[in-house]
Amino acid sequence: MPTANPCARPDTACHRVLTLRRCKTIPLYARLVRYGFRKHATYVWAAVAGAFTNSVFGILRAYILIALWQARPGLAGYDMTDAITFCFITQAFIGPMQLFGGGLDIPERIRSGDIALDLVRPASLQLWTLAEDLGRAAYLFLVRGIPPMLVGAALFGIVFPAEPGRWLAFLAGFAIAVLVSFGWRYLMALSVCWLLDDRGVAVLSLVLTTFFSGMMVPLHIFPGWLGDLAASLPWAAMVQLPTDLYLGKAPVLETLAFQAFWAVALLGLGALATRAIRHKVVIQGG
Repeated sequence: MPTANPCARPDTACHRVLTLRRCKTIPLYARLVRYGFRKHATYVWAAVAGAFTNSVFGILRAYILIALWQARPGLAGYDMTDAITFCFITQAFIGPMQLFGGGLDIPERIRSGDIALDLVRPASLQLWTLAEDLGRAAYLFLVRGIPPMLVGAALFGIVFPAEPGRWLAFLAGFAIAVLVSFGWRYLMALSVCWLLDDRGVAVLSLVLTTFFSGMMVPLHIFPGWLGDLAASLPWAAMVQLPTDLYLGKAPVLETLAFQAFWAVALLGLGALATRAIRHKVVIQGG
């Protein structure tokens, strides 16, 4: 019987190389962005199921927030419509930001030893992974992000910015938030090189991201020092700040600068960690 061609599978390194070779006129990292988009577009029904789940839980969260804002009108500086909008915008962020963790195959490649091949490529491991992740984020924003917003608009009514400037500020904040999310997840993925098992790190990341990003409730609700701490951490740059830009509740330049600071910091740490694992792999190989 004929053997199935492994290069036909979209999740194999062979398929990845063949895909990149078909478009030599396109710069490498642009091709990788397209590859990441096409790779995740293969699993259409998984994305549709995720959009349905995000919409359902968005409805449940909306009713909880409605009850809370009926009891405390004007809480956190939001009115009822702002709170409902916050709910569905943050639901739309789950897929693109990969808020529940994962999205990178580095831990599996470290355990299998394939990371050694990644490190000898004539391209940066970090930039290669980032480019693929940007393609993934773009696809999931379209397929898993927009439907919950449309559901929220149809069932409850949400705020849509009227000024083009606010849309531009939101899109810029969203793009930087994707970089912050990648920077954090990349560091968590590389930690497997030292910890050997990523389950504990994954759980810790899930708790921190869920609690401190604004995914559950606006961080403005947190009292005193806890609110100040949450607002200064990188997770706020993933969800709370781009949502505030969408709602027009945050100063644009200061917010984008804060997000950019954490994006640069996390990507810089990721670059240092990449150098460290390169050294570790060389030492172990020797």
